[in-house]
Amino acid sequence: MTRIDNKFAELKKSGKKGLFIYIMAGAPDMETTFEAVKAAEKSGADIIELGLPFSDPLADGPVIQEAGIKAIKGGATLSSILDLIVRIRSFSDIPLVGMGYINNILKYGKEKFVKDFKEAGLDGAIIPDVPHEESAELRKICESENFNFIEFVTPDTTDERIKEICSSAKGFIYAVSVNGVTGVREIDYSVIGNVARRVKSETSTPLAVGFGIGSPSAAVSAAKNADAVIVGSAVVRRLLDGKLDEAADFIASLRQALDKMNG
Repeated sequence: MTRIDNKFAELKKSGKKGLFIYIMAGAPDMETTFEAVKAAEKSGADIIELGLPFSDPLADGPVIQEAGIKAIKGGATLSSILDLIVRIRSFSDIPLVGMGYINNILKYGKEKFVKDFKEAGLDGAIIPDVPHEESAELRKICESENFNFIEFVTPDTTDERIKEICSSAKGFIYAVSVNGVTGVREIDYSVIGNVARRVKSETSTPLAVGFGIGSPSAAVSAAKNADAVIVGSAVVRRLLDGKLDEAADFIASLRQALDKMNG
């Protein structure tokens, strides 16, 4: 059992929906990231998704791209993010998942990345440019270290591929609510709801929906067919604008809305 598994077990027992908050490591700086993680947990986040900045983030929209560039220009590296994770672990046991791109990991070394980041306190990784068909070696390394390799499904994922992904899924499955990149926008979450139902018929691994969630009402809509929601750009925008308190209040409003679903 990882921290992620334990958190989902806790959420299931309490009948709550999970709230994941994405924060780009190093944007606008590492100290703000550290304070944002503290604030997010205090405001009701269940899991923190730490962005690992990369120069060509193909799955990310304008806000997270801007954050990544700012982080890189500010000197953020995998080594400095390791230090950040160790620092977070000095006060918190909240599950932490890294989201980054394979080039950074290849440069660092796949086995070294998994071992070093697991030792620092990271619980898993989301790598959007590694499709399931090319992930066997990395999945094997992750499994040997009890480190969750998170897989994706999208509105276009076929039944056959869903079955294959579900057969090896660990931690949770990331359901991308809409084709395209990250960013706040109006989305018909019933589309990903159909995918969610197909996933749930194949596995008991929890499902988290992300992309496009920018309000409490959107979070509730996204959560209807999922175990958790992932919110990124709406929080990152506030942090880039120096509005940490506003980001914390926004997270609290999401938590309150999700909790009312059980009321």
